[in-house]
Amino acid sequence: MGGGAVMSVNCGWGMALRAAALGGVLVASMTAVWAQTPPPADSRLKSIVANKVIRIAYRTDARPFSFVNDAKEPLGYTIDLCKQVTASIAQQYKIPDIKIEWVPVTVETRFSAVAGNKADMECGSSTVTLGRMREVDFSILVFVESTGILVTRQSNVQKFTDMVGKKLAVVGGTSNERAVSDLMHALNLNITLVTVKDRDEAMAALESGKVDGFASDKLLLAGAKMKHPENMVMLPDDLSIEQTAIVLPRGDWAFRLAVNTGLAQIFRGGRMKEVFERWFFGASPGLLLQAVYALGRIAN
Repeated sequence: MGGGAVMSVNCGWGMALRAAALGGVLVASMTAVWAQTPPPADSRLKSIVANKVIRIAYRTDARPFSFVNDAKEPLGYTIDLCKQVTASIAQQYKIPDIKIEWVPVTVETRFSAVAGNKADMECGSSTVTLGRMREVDFSILVFVESTGILVTRQSNVQKFTDMVGKKLAVVGGTSNERAVSDLMHALNLNITLVTVKDRDEAMAALESGKVDGFASDKLLLAGAKMKHPENMVMLPDDLSIEQTAIVLPRGDWAFRLAVNTGLAQIFRGGRMKEVFERWFFGASPGLLLQAVYALGRIAN
């Protein structure tokens, strides 16, 4: 999916809203059935209901999906969704005083935190892959994105193939790293990949001239570019499609169902355009993202 498709002017949003209105159901009526069923003994839901606490892992470096403000409070697109999902779970299981325990994670620890029972779900910018499904599960999709490249304006790099002979930073262990590596080998391009631990390190390397570009999700790069609009340029290339979802414990069908029920309520409620515009610079969802929202309106 192209970054332009995600950020394009939304000509079909009105139609999507009309479809949502036709298929929408009140939240209270949707949760009544689930509230009557106690959580299975082997589900994370059992401890969530018993302790009235849900542990949400978040990243500080994934703006605008997950980051912190000056008060160190988690904010962002996926954080918003997870807060609404938490409210839905509270309604489903009649725990109105549920509390969120925020668990900071890094790009390296986000999956192990959920798999190792240090967090119940991770709300960041994690791409769904079959390899990752060996360790964790995922909710229904909440976003689609593409891998892009950010360069300095003075580099005069115009497209991905212009990176031949240059150094390209990428956060280690990400799907972006694999996408760029696969494309380099497919096109037989001599590009030096420089693995960094996070986006801050990548931006520091780019600004200091240690690398010539930084590859990551396009909207994450757009957030970084906003801090240096006069110095940074986004290349037009779309190097991969990244499907993003909430990370969940592997094999916990009851918890996954509760989270997906909450997401379906959000998508059916017609609130996604507002959430998107809040975190993505006032832009409108593109057609592919509209399709993700429409497909997420799963009926009871």
